[in-house]
Amino acid sequence: MGRAGGRRLRALAAVLAIALLSGVACVGQGTGSAGAAGTGERVALDRVMAVVNGDLILESDLDQEARMAAFQPLGDREAATREQLIERLIDRDLILQQMRLQPQPPITDAQVNEELAVLRKSIPECAADSCETDAGWEKFVAAHGFTLEELRERWRLRMEVLRFVEARFRMGIRISQAEMDTYYTATLIPAYAAEKMTPPVEAAIADKIQEILLQQQVDKLLDDWLTSLRAQGSVRIVKPGEELP
Repeated sequence: MGRAGGRRLRALAAVLAIALLSGVACVGQGTGSAGAAGTGERVALDRVMAVVNGDLILESDLDQEARMAAFQPLGDREAATREQLIERLIDRDLILQQMRLQPQPPITDAQVNEELAVLRKSIPECAADSCETDAGWEKFVAAHGFTLEELRERWRLRMEVLRFVEARFRMGIRISQAEMDTYYTATLIPAYAAEKMTPPVEAAIADKIQEILLQQQVDKLLDDWLTSLRAQGSVRIVKPGEELP
């Protein structure tokens, strides 16, 4: 897998399913412009960015995706391009469609609260808003355009997607001692040498090496699966000015 593929997978793993897709079935229906016509309100149409097996990805979804990146404490936080955001949302929608075919028990409020409590302490930028307090956390969330309930539901979905991916790909993976030895000698030792540091003995970091190799294999399986889903389904990116059929 090339560097571009690796960046795509890291970005997907980092923010996988953070934001809910808007759920609008068709621009102008439901809560769209037609729904507002009876009230006399003027509502801007939400431009369609992509169509994934009939599901619409809207411009507002890209905006949400970009804003939700502020809640990632770890991983690659480099600003994504518009094209990368669209690709990320397409991948996520493909996963959500598969999840609907294999329903799982919902993540509980207690589980969401536990993760969000850790998150509040893990975002460096959050310290300036005193996120350890409820008022500070609410201020930080609002500064990025979300309510506490919106963030909670997006985080719940994120947890459900990560659980789905782990159950589908991770459980059957076995990392051999030979693979761990190779990673230690071929990757870690040169990396420490480049920094002029003495590497820890392999046994001391065996668990971390195993986790890295597990995640690499999950990433590869996930990437292959998403490529297959795209090939089997109908994915269309809508260019500016292009009319939908």
